Amino acid sequence: MALYDIKELLSNNTYPGRGIVIGTSADGKKAMIAYFIMGRSENSRNRIFESFEGGMRTKAFDESKLSDPSLIIYNPYLELAGCDIITNGDQTNTIYDHMLEGKSFEEALFTREFEPDAPNYTPRISGIAYYDTENKTFEYELSILKSANGDPSVCNRFFYNYEKRNGIGHFIHTYKCDGDPIPSFYGEPEEVSLPDSAKELADIVWANLNEDNKVSLFVRTVDLTTGEAENIIINKNK
Repeated sequence: MALYDIKELLSNNTYPGRGIVIGTSADGKKAMIAYFIMGRSENSRNRIFESFEGGMRTKAFDESKLSDPSLIIYNPYLELAGCDIITNGDQTNTIYDHMLEGKSFEEALFTREFEPDAPNYTPRISGIAYYDTENKTFEYELSILKSANGDPSVCNRFFYNYEKRNGIGHFIHTYKCDGDPIPSFYGEPEEVSLPDSAKELADIVWANLNEDNKVSLFVRTVDLTTGEAENIIINKNK
């Protein structure tokens, strides 16, 4: 598989939609997570990220302009003991609840399917990072739930498992590119090179997202020895 520069993937794509990156810093010391949202409509663009204890939510920037919260207001990130969950929808809570019951990431997502937003049928993308600071291990999974080439009667579910590799991450996004209807992401998650720090990753991603369509960015790093975390949120709306 080709190793991509995330800067080029983003700068050459006006509308990847929502995207998840998970991997390991170049120095091998930290797990890295990034999640961004974009928007073409006023409703989608009228959002910010807001952190809370143990997680992060989307929120309307101007409540008076919020027309339909159903697919745009959710918790993209929730923390569990030993793992972080990151998704593009309310399946974050589905995964969280299933894992509290001792079930798996896969079991949770087999209860869900793509978003009911015809004609796009936006895929649900999800990721989970598992940490063991005692043994200094880190692994992660990514998933995409998507219609069968636009056929809403079928949900195809794909799961990808990865082990720690210094400086390497994997990038999955909802859409392949802009369009009408918007074509879903296809193929395996893209293998990308990662920098050393949360700030570097945040700067790279935010600078290269399309200026008109980008909305918010969340970046999180976790030290694989100490468990110390750093979170960065950037909102276009201020």
